Amino acid sequence: MAKEFFIENEYLRVTVTTWGAQVKSVIRKCDHVEHIWQADKSVWGYHAPILFPHTGKVVDGKIEAKGRVYESGAHGFARVMEHTFVEQTEDTIVLELYADDETRQRFPYEFRLISTFTLENDTLHHTLTVENLDEEKMPFGIGYHPAFAVPFDDRHVATDYELRFSEMESPICLNCLPTGLVQKDHYYLGTNLTAIAVDEKLFDADSHCMTNLKSATLGLFEKGTGRGVVCNIAEFPYTLIWSKKGMPKFICIEPWQSLPSAEGGSIKWEEKPAAAVLTPGEAWSVTLSTSFVR
Repeated sequence: MAKEFFIENEYLRVTVTTWGAQVKSVIRKCDHVEHIWQADKSVWGYHAPILFPHTGKVVDGKIEAKGRVYESGAHGFARVMEHTFVEQTEDTIVLELYADDETRQRFPYEFRLISTFTLENDTLHHTLTVENLDEEKMPFGIGYHPAFAVPFDDRHVATDYELRFSEMESPICLNCLPTGLVQKDHYYLGTNLTAIAVDEKLFDADSHCMTNLKSATLGLFEKGTGRGVVCNIAEFPYTLIWSKKGMPKFICIEPWQSLPSAEGGSIKWEEKPAAAVLTPGEAWSVTLSTSFVR
């Protein structure tokens, strides 16, 4: 059964759930705004899932590893599993997920996935650490999928918001339609942009997977007030934006370290685009830092 833990400081109160090792709530204390989507299952039943051992879809929903074929749904399994509480300090919560009989039915490697949540002023750092406990090399993909609620209060509507880059961009997007697998073509989301307006048409064709961005940050801002949620995307080669079709009730900013499989590609695990390939005993970490600004 899922358990919840919280940390807080003078700026924020953060709640983390062991189900999926998700950030469940971030409340800005100065105005009591809840910034995390509250997982209305009639719309989308997640808060801020982590994507492991792969991001996106794989060919035919299968991976072939260690001489066997395994079923594997979109984004892997870490987001739908119960993680174990490790420790908590005044500003940090640590959870972990070990390989077990359930994960071995989908991914034949021994691993430990550690989620470390640390609060620093108005910024939440979420570090994911992968340890290879297997006797073989372990390729894997990984990414973040936080959903930020819009509007911030009942005096605003979704069209009062925009996504702002820290640099001018002409975002090149990888085409993953219609199957969720990477196609051979790409498209521009726009040219010479510093911001993308939020409206009911932005996600008509699902997500936008941007690559080669110059920006260090991408933020969801309320026009005219300066209130915003800002993700540091500098160390991520891919950043996606997504919401359900129609007028958004939340916006996902998704920094990824790896890609879905290619359309017509192999199901062999070692041929799938990976964030890293760890040798036995090796570990690898990445951090998403999100600031809740005023």
